[in-house]
Amino acid sequence: MRRTKWLSACGVSSLILATMLTGCGNDNGKEETQSGKTEIVLSGWGGNPTEKKLLNEVLSDFEKEHPHIDVKLNTISDQYMDVLKTRLIGGTAADVFYLDAFEAPALIETGAVEPLNKYVTTDFDLSDFEKPMLDAFKEGEKLYGLPKDYSTLALFYNKKMFKEAGIKEPPKTWEEMEVVAKKLTDQEKQVYGLGMLPQIERMYYMAESSGGQVITDGRATFADDKVVEAIQPVVDMHIKDKTAATPSEVGAGQSAGEMFGRGNAAMVMEGNWNIPFLEDTFPELDYGTAELPTVNGKKGTMSFAVGYAMNSESEHKKESWELIEYLTGKEGMKKWTSKGFALPTRKSVAADLGFDQDELRGPLVSGADYATVWQDGPTLPIVMNNFNNQFLSAYLGDRPLKEALKDAEKQANREIKVTE
Repeated sequence: MRRTKWLSACGVSSLILATMLTGCGNDNGKEETQSGKTEIVLSGWGGNPTEKKLLNEVLSDFEKEHPHIDVKLNTISDQYMDVLKTRLIGGTAADVFYLDAFEAPALIETGAVEPLNKYVTTDFDLSDFEKPMLDAFKEGEKLYGLPKDYSTLALFYNKKMFKEAGIKEPPKTWEEMEVVAKKLTDQEKQVYGLGMLPQIERMYYMAESSGGQVITDGRATFADDKVVEAIQPVVDMHIKDKTAATPSEVGAGQSAGEMFGRGNAAMVMEGNWNIPFLEDTFPELDYGTAELPTVNGKKGTMSFAVGYAMNSESEHKKESWELIEYLTGKEGMKKWTSKGFALPTRKSVAADLGFDQDELRGPLVSGADYATVWQDGPTLPIVMNNFNNQFLSAYLGDRPLKEALKDAEKQANREIKVTE
């Protein structure tokens, strides 16, 4: 599916908006400034105040080392991908932009993303990147983005609850976690052994741990018996054992971190983002982290990666690459990830910052090598929506898991066929 088909699939409203943007004469910095410098635009989504300050500092450092370039930061605070796609259609998109690994395959397929192979030199050292995160931005041998940061999932556990229950260490296998969760659950106090968001993006690695595939050749295949068998224990902990619950069931909205911090869950499977959240919101909480329990004897976790990509229609590709090279180089990445809000995708930077030995972040870094990146081709968004809609009904006990996933698979494949 090339850009023409993608454009028509985006709908009339997007096309009208793109035309309006084009008519407004927004050149996104595709002209030299009065000072003779080349202005390039970087688009990304917003973050907390500390992250915003860090990014501005990194960009300022880049401009000092590259005095011929001015970087204009464009923050898209809402509906990031919709806005980005509309701008790409209208020819008004930034030169460089954030690209989530989850969205990468579909956007790469349109031709809107510039391959970076010809810009990368040996000195840039691609081997320094965590391989799963780097591969997430590849299509065959072509590299379409460079991962700027990531987070895996780790097991967060409440040390006080563990001690009171006589549990000396976090569970190392899923079977151990089921046993431990029973000891930690007190339904009268609304305390559950495991707090969990029942979403495929949290358990994709688990779904494929018995040899099944969630997606095969672009089609949903998650109703396969091997997939059902692999994730049935998740449902059983909630329905049969009653040792697991969702955040919404204890009034914590959709935040497993909130559920954990309030003491409604003794364990949660969360990412790096949970550490600063707990530090700010529940500073007195005594907790630890560990690698996720193994499933069927195999280590596994998820990884959520974001990269920098170049607009294939940028008029300043040389300068755009200089920016990407700096931001994903050792110096720029070290400063950007120094506060620990995100983990560096370069192994050397993680080591320099001590994250690989950090008491809380160490297990998250350890998971990078074997993580399943949250990405599986351009049909994944459709698969995700249909899976999650029906899996929730099984998780809540409204219908058998196999039946729910069969219906979800059929609907997902109907929607996928329409897009072809």
